Amino acid sequence: MSPPPERRSSPESPAVPPALSSAVRLAAAPVLLLAAFLTQLAGALLPHGALLVAGSAAGAAAELYLFRVQPRVLSWLGRLRFDVTTRQLLRDMLIVVALVRLPGVDPAAERPLALALLGCYAAHFGCQAVALLVRRTRTLPFVTRNIDASELRLSPAPPRILTRQPSRRLLLFSLPSTAGLLATAVTADARWGAAGVGVCLALLLGGTARLALRLLPGRRPVGEEEALAWLDDWLARYRPAVAMYFSGGPASAYQANMWLAPLASLDGNPLIVLRERFMVQRIDATDVPIVCIPKVAHLMRLEHSPLKAMLHPSNSGKTSQVLRVPTIKHAFTNHGESDKLSSCNPYAKAYDEVWVAGPAARERYRLADIGVDDRDVVEIGRPQLAPIRPYAGPPATDGFTTVLYAPTWEGWTDDPGNTSIVLAGENIVRALLADPKVRLLYKPHPMTGSVDPRAARADERVRRLIAEANAARSGPRPDPEAAAELARRTAELDELTTTAFRRSADEVERMLLQSAPGEDRAARVAAATAAWERAYWASFPEWEHQVVTGPRPALYSCFNQADLLISDVSSVVSDYLASEKPYAVANTGGLPEEEFRAAFPTVRAAVILTPDAAGVPALLESVRDPARDTLVRARAELKEYLLGPAEPPSAVRFRQAAAALCAAADRRRARMSPGPDPRPEDASPYGTAAGTAMGTAADAADPVEDREPDSGGTTEDPVTT
Repeated sequence: MSPPPERRSSPESPAVPPALSSAVRLAAAPVLLLAAFLTQLAGALLPHGALLVAGSAAGAAAELYLFRVQPRVLSWLGRLRFDVTTRQLLRDMLIVVALVRLPGVDPAAERPLALALLGCYAAHFGCQAVALLVRRTRTLPFVTRNIDASELRLSPAPPRILTRQPSRRLLLFSLPSTAGLLATAVTADARWGAAGVGVCLALLLGGTARLALRLLPGRRPVGEEEALAWLDDWLARYRPAVAMYFSGGPASAYQANMWLAPLASLDGNPLIVLRERFMVQRIDATDVPIVCIPKVAHLMRLEHSPLKAMLHPSNSGKTSQVLRVPTIKHAFTNHGESDKLSSCNPYAKAYDEVWVAGPAARERYRLADIGVDDRDVVEIGRPQLAPIRPYAGPPATDGFTTVLYAPTWEGWTDDPGNTSIVLAGENIVRALLADPKVRLLYKPHPMTGSVDPRAARADERVRRLIAEANAARSGPRPDPEAAAELARRTAELDELTTTAFRRSADEVERMLLQSAPGEDRAARVAAATAAWERAYWASFPEWEHQVVTGPRPALYSCFNQADLLISDVSSVVSDYLASEKPYAVANTGGLPEEEFRAAFPTVRAAVILTPDAAGVPALLESVRDPARDTLVRARAELKEYLLGPAEPPSAVRFRQAAAALCAAADRRRARMSPGPDPRPEDASPYGTAAGTAMGTAADAADPVEDREPDSGGTTEDPVTT
């Protein structure tokens, strides 16, 4: 669809910059609050009933608006020590002052009303104390998913307004007292104030009693030691052999999600071990059991579990903690391979093995000379690439050539060669849009612009170019039923991949609701995802350019749509080579083409584009005419060099590497054991060790917070690609 025409500014109706408009909205509520307090103060000191009522009502209305629309302002006011409790106390104090000064109010009724109002605040703080105790009892030392943990006495969470929203609780529960006292100020009838304060007190005491019932022994979850003993027992019964260990920020969850399908294919009861509580809900739909263990002291209990091997898709500060467990072998799998230096980081030597795709990565580690022994490098291919369809020939002569432009982000270093979006992005897109037979799919890296503002501005300009090109195009559109089909498939996929939690749900309630994934859920999710992708692409006209963002459709789905990829030196290129389709790489680092090809093996079979994108027309011709495509054999050879041989399949090599790592753990346990293993031997290739483990002392509780950051800052792992 073409975008609506931009509204032009005129002298009579000047356009307001968005930043200025946002600043005005942010400032309006505090100004209204200040005006309300001044009006209320005037009503109390004059005294004047109408001003008092107007100021009190405006203040309460402003508070409700801030809670619903602008919570950031509430945070700023809290930093100034002018939080909701202080403001409500000031509001009530002014009302009490007005009651004393207004004529007609019985002085004998003023003192009981004031004391009852103080009782409401005492009840509020008492409710908050009980709420903290309830929250503490409902914070288990670990979080699970896809595990039946009903033995931990899990239960639905109490209302959020009672446990996690003390400011909103005080504001809402105080509305009856405020209204009653104002009615007394206007009518001089103390019964209104008594009724309002009584309702407020009843609400607070009732909420406190409701929370206190959660502290009864049979109503609260088990204690820490009992919970940890249950986890030990569950691990002994489930007997996991291989686990994926992951720690990181919210933006890094994709690094773990790309390994879910290969992990689920392993024998030996796979497991996912996380360290941050918020990450439990950021892992995609999977049947694999998930355990989040935030504290390192609790993590060390894995030493005495049947777990033998751990796979690490990324490096993180907390990785060093689990590497100290002597009974577990560790393999670094990474979350993508490229020719960047971050793909052979020196931290890799901390692992027992480094699993790579093919000979190229092995050579990369050898040349880097960072202390990784070549015998510890295991080539497993890329088992995630199974969904990528192979090259099926050039595009039809009467159809469109679909080009995927997928630049990487700017990275942590100030290197112009990291991403093409800044120096070449607009030129590449203009050159592609100039060809009437091109359909462009633009999929920027999700972290584009997070470090360099120039990349964000270039991304915006590229999107604007695509929107303008679509507005200038026309053609047949899909049947309206295609949109309805996409909506149905979206609802089906959302139902399988998301869990609808109540707003009041906490970790314990989510553990209860996610106790089991359901029968063959992973297979149903895969089928629903494939159906959704077909419906998604069918819902757009074949001539319309697309800006693809978000987790769906996935990058590999875009690969299958594309006839040509244009990207940068990144793992995107290595993965795309699985299809053996033509691809091009932008050279924005200033190296001559010969040096560029020599420095980055992944571009050996690529067409090299300069920042001016002058080679795009010839590139398109080579894609459409196989006779001009001189890099067919080079792509096939480079594919094997980067990803390894086609036989045995990567999935098989992945499983073989996992079994070998478990066997190595068994041999080490046998060497460390002073006697025979009392546990029964497992018949699977991931069988138990022939000995028990020697223990190491666990550290104290991990001081690092595992809460999800509130800021929008990036948490991408800086040492991997």
